[in-house]
Amino acid sequence: MIGFDYGTSNCAVATMHNNTPKLINLGEHGKFMPSTLYAPSRDIIANWLGEQLSGSAKDVFFQQRKTQLAKAQNALRELKEDEIPANLDFGQRALNRYLQDPEEGYYIKSPKSFLGASGLMPQQIDLFEDIVACMMSHIKSTTEQELGREVTQTVIGRPINFQGLRGEKSNVQAINILTNAAKRAGFKDVEFQFEPVAAGFEFEATLQKETRVLVVDIGGGTTDISMLLMGPELATSLVRDNHLLGHSGQRIGGNDLDIQLTMRGLMPTLGAKTLSQSGKPIPSSFFWQAASINNISDQTDFYSAKNSRDIQQLIRDVAEPELVSRLLKVQREKLSYQLVNSAERAKIGLTDADNHCVDLSYLQPGLTTQVTLETLRLANTRHLNSIAQLIDSTIKQAGTKPDVIFVTGGSAKSPVLQQFLRQHFTDTEIVTGDHFGSVTAGLARWAKRIFA
Repeated sequence: MIGFDYGTSNCAVATMHNNTPKLINLGEHGKFMPSTLYAPSRDIIANWLGEQLSGSAKDVFFQQRKTQLAKAQNALRELKEDEIPANLDFGQRALNRYLQDPEEGYYIKSPKSFLGASGLMPQQIDLFEDIVACMMSHIKSTTEQELGREVTQTVIGRPINFQGLRGEKSNVQAINILTNAAKRAGFKDVEFQFEPVAAGFEFEATLQKETRVLVVDIGGGTTDISMLLMGPELATSLVRDNHLLGHSGQRIGGNDLDIQLTMRGLMPTLGAKTLSQSGKPIPSSFFWQAASINNISDQTDFYSAKNSRDIQQLIRDVAEPELVSRLLKVQREKLSYQLVNSAERAKIGLTDADNHCVDLSYLQPGLTTQVTLETLRLANTRHLNSIAQLIDSTIKQAGTKPDVIFVTGGSAKSPVLQQFLRQHFTDTEIVTGDHFGSVTAGLARWAKRIFA
């Protein structure tokens, strides 16, 4: 049995060893595999997944994916003729392969961000299910190699609310995709646990007395807040519903902070602040579409032929055409992911420094720009205020103030966030947990309780 954090930014797995969670080394990925996949052609994803299956499961899958598998055979023939490897890559290797030639292949980062999206057609849901199943299959087989035994039971973390505009319908859609994918990957028993609650379980193991804990979990795609009653006497209970005093969640996460930093810190270098020749501001929609890597509609619009023509017209109309020409390069060479990745690296760099030099030489040889901690703070202001509202809402819902605040998630170590929380909670102890491992460890604890 394992705890499985299928995260927006990273995936991780843990199992219990001597009553202590142990994060599993996922081969070349280490303990955290970036949530990325690269395929030389989107059409071969279903074929790769089908090849991992056997017996009746394979027969059922091949029957369900007839159309996709027929396209896959054509794609495989073309790849063979062009002497292009047909394998899928995951994690950092997927990013590296994408960066080698962004115009070719199919690269997706953070597929979890799309699982609750509104308006998905059945074929799109099938595609996301196959993408998730491929990633889970790869992680499951890597885990089994590391442990030396088969893994059939898992507790998967889930946010309070997935990214989606339809409330509970979005949540149901996302859970169905994750469940189907996990079953297809070979898990026989699949359960879910809220991510902030799982993170709270890990913190609970350190408590000596009953404590009201406000868990602030800022992941890659969502921010989840839970007020939990915790303590050594409560930890053994299999029913924790009465201990969950309040919770809330919203589509605010590390990816959104990266996008905001892209807009404020990088897009001026691509002409976002330039004016038209008549002195009027140019439309910001082009830049938002380019940066919104977690929005299917925006990315589709940005890479459309019409958009290419519109940006070329914009270049003719602006006072600084050389800047907007860089935006056209992003559009033509499909560099959105690379651009936001640059912002993410800058955000990480600003954890220990007041400024960071961003390398944009892929847009123009020798091009760089400086991003400061103040830039990051200004870029994050709106989202930080939204996080504060979530926290206040959770505390109001619980009807009591926390004794301690436990902060976890990939953005937990951001100095901007830490300063914000200290200003918001002047009289409450703030504890920062393992930025990536708390949720995974808590899921492993819960897996042992319910499957033992």
